[in-house]
Amino acid sequence: MHVLPGRAPATGEVEPDSTPLPPVRPSRLVDVLRERIRCRHYSYRTEQAYVEWMRRFVAFHGRRHPRDMAAREIEALLGHLANERHVAASTHNQALPALLFLYREVLGVELPWLGDIHRPKRPRRLPVVLSREEVRAVLAQLDGR
Repeated sequence: MHVLPGRAPATGEVEPDSTPLPPVRPSRLVDVLRERIRCRHYSYRTEQAYVEWMRRFVAFHGRRHPRDMAAREIEALLGHLANERHVAASTHNQALPALLFLYREVLGVELPWLGDIHRPKRPRRLPVVLSREEVRAVLAQLDGR
């Protein structure tokens, strides 16, 4: 109930408690990650991807907590993705921002060394074009106009 300034509550009215409630703090890291993503209004698909990359990162390193890991472990995962799994550049470029978000926004750890990580580039793809002879062969098979 809202009471106007300078006006006492009417009989039977209860004045609202002005003590702010403490923020709810999720205990699991994945819940904290989801909370921070939602506070920044990221899409649900981004949330799913970031949570999955956090889980892969933790699983890759034997279920160690991310606060107990640092540059070496992130580089190990990214190197594994590139060298052994041979993932596409887009997959590698999805994992890195997810881990950056985890460390910067959830754990509060700034990782200045991540600028030095080698990021794969998307391969240049040449368009598929028919040769002159192939075009002539196709046109020779057409009837009418």
